[in-house]
Amino acid sequence: MSTTQDCIFCKIVAGSIPAHRVGENEGALAFLDVHPLVDGHVLVVPKTHVGLVADLDDEAAAAVFHLARDVTRAQRAQLGAEAVTIGVNDGPAAGQVVPHVHVHLIPRHAADGGANVHAIVSTPATRSLDAVAALLRGAGDAGGSSGA
Repeated sequence: MSTTQDCIFCKIVAGSIPAHRVGENEGALAFLDVHPLVDGHVLVVPKTHVGLVADLDDEAAAAVFHLARDVTRAQRAQLGAEAVTIGVNDGPAAGQVVPHVHVHLIPRHAADGGANVHAIVSTPATRSLDAVAALLRGAGDAGGSSGA
């Protein structure tokens, strides 16, 4: 498990590792991915060390997604992106390499050859929607209101 002392994103937030910063607010930092999939591939991270989305407090979650919103606006306006794929690899099984929450903002164009989030996994769902909804609603704060 990564700690604040050995986490590369914590070092970027602290300024001890350089990064191409593109946005910041009180609780989050946005910077260019050093291995970009396309021009303008940005990562948004909470300034506090948190490994998983479920462990974000309300303030950090709000800061990250407010900054993500602002950066996607800039990607559209300044880079001419037609769309933005927003992705989070939340845990090792999802492909998370750095154990610090980070949101990928990937500028997209109609002819870029990329896929959508439905291309991530190929194993079909096995439970009914009613069964899954009941399980998630029963999870307390992790659930939510019913509906579409």
